[in-house]
Amino acid sequence: MQFSSRLTIAVHILLCIEEFKDEEKVTSNFLAGSIGVNPVIVRNILGQLKEAQLVHVAAGVGGSRLAKDSSDITIYDIFEAVEDSSEGLFHFHENPNPECPVGKKVHAVLDERLLEIQNAMENSMRSMTIQSIIDDMKGK
Repeated sequence: MQFSSRLTIAVHILLCIEEFKDEEKVTSNFLAGSIGVNPVIVRNILGQLKEAQLVHVAAGVGGSRLAKDSSDITIYDIFEAVEDSSEGLFHFHENPNPECPVGKKVHAVLDERLLEIQNAMENSMRSMTIQSIIDDMKGK
């Protein structure tokens, strides 16, 4: 299982915004140089972060800034902003054979466990903030 790189790019964006807020206008071109991706990708993700009210973006060369304190932005907030999690973390095969002894019971025995895994991941993400990552970066 693997998610897209949107979450890690979004975290990188927020870390750069906070790191360079007093030194640079943090534009999509500036961010793209740090991340190593096309500025269009950065602009798309910035748009998602803006829609989620995690950043403020000034058009043109105005730059970006956090819309909330870094200790109030969780990894889960970012994940929700940039990943399509509407169908849940796991996509279950939809038509197991009801005539098979496994197929007829697999949903009943697995659905709750998969939801438990998803909830544990989401709760872990809720406990991590951009500020905690900034603090870790200062220690490295």
